[in-house]
Order: sequence, then structure tokens, then C-alpha cells
Amino acid sequence: MNTRTPPARRSAHRAAAAAAEAARPDRRHAILLAAEKLFAQHGYHAVTIRQIAEEAGVPLALVGYYFGPKHELFHAIFEHWSHSIEERLAGLKAVDNDPDDARTLPRIIEAFTGPVLALRASAEGEYYALLVARELYHATEEADRVLRGYFDPLAEAYIDALHVALPHATRGQAAWGYQFSLGALLHHLNDSRIERLSRGENRRSDPAVAPMLVNFIVGGLRAALPRPKAPQKKTTPRRQKT
Repeated sequence: MNTRTPPARRSAHRAAAAAAEAARPDRRHAILLAAEKLFAQHGYHAVTIRQIAEEAGVPLALVGYYFGPKHELFHAIFEHWSHSIEERLAGLKAVDNDPDDARTLPRIIEAFTGPVLALRASAEGEYYALLVARELYHATEEADRVLRGYFDPLAEAYIDALHVALPHATRGQAAWGYQFSLGALLHHLNDSRIERLSRGENRRSDPAVAPMLVNFIVGGLRAALPRPKAPQKKTTPRRQKT
């Protein structure tokens, strides 16, 4: 007697199992977190879909079911965290951009750096912040797509704000200032040598040094783009009476 399940019934069973597996939203989130972690640790090109599935504890096919090819999964990570960019833009809008107020520039830089440092220090945002710091500045098609879609609008807004706060500078100079500020922030997020160089006194990406980072960036911007000195009024010497 043949006890084997007919092919049509087996296909139906597999389809039902796949549907049940896919109906669990926690699996989708697990895949996203696994990809974020592995991309941050090893780089986009060094990680395979199979490794992501193993890290997430899901069947291999489920990664493709939710996200499609690997580059779409990479993009989905930044879509998931797009609210962090909105938070930084909201912080910038809340700044009263008065170039005559000495507090304006520090407030702009605080709005730029603060949310990222908080994210790096949090359990849920640690790998995302590290991914941004490590992966987006490689000249790859995937990174460029993310930069143009998510981070270029953020950069444009902060460059515009710096240009208003430093009206004596050109917008091109303000763009250089943004670039240098970003470099300081990303290095702080990514570098771990500080622990060795400080002989254990400091720890990497320490959020407690946020005010120091802000002062460093603000001081650099003011030194690189100083306000022109007001011309001194010429005084006519008084004639001595004879």
C-alpha cells in the first residue's frame, strides 16, 4: 500500500507552513536586526543572506520573502530608522537661528550630534549607528542610494542652517564646515582606539563627552570661518595749540 503523500498535498502543506511562518511579524524584525548587526560588524559585501538567516534564526527563504534581494534589505534598514533623521530635522527647526546670538551655533551642532550619540548608546540603536558610521562612506551603489535618499536632505538642511548662522561665509564654505563636523562625529562613533590611547580612562563612543564634542566642532567652525573684524575708525589727531 502506498502511504506517500501526493505531491499536490505536499505543496499545499509547504505553502500553508510558509504562510504561517511569514505571518509572524517578529520574524521580519529579527531579520532586520540580524542584517543590521552583521552589516555593521563585517560590511555589506562580506555578509551573505544565509548568514543573516542563521543570525535571525529563520529559514533562508523567509529573508527573500520579506525583503527580496540583499540590496533591498540593506535599504529597508534605513527606512526602518528614518524617524531618527526626522528627529534631527525637528531639532534643527526648533533652533532660533539668530547669527548674532552666540548660542545659535552650539544649538545647531547639538541638534546634529545629540540624537546620533543617544542612538549609539542605546541597545536598540547601537548597530544602526555603527552601520551608518562604517558603511555609508564606502563608494558603493548601495551606499550612494541610501545617502541620496535619506542623508543628503539632512545634510542640505544643516548646511543651510550653518550658512544662516555664519552669514559671512559662503554656502560652499558652510558645506565644508558640515563635512568636517560630520567627520568628527562619525570618527567618535566608530573609533575604539581611544580606550587604548587613554590607557583605559575613556571608553569608545561615550555619550558623556557629547558637550566636549559640540565645543570641539563649534570651536573648529569659528576658527575656520571667523567673522571679519570691523574696520577701525580713523581718528584725526588733535592739533596742539601753540
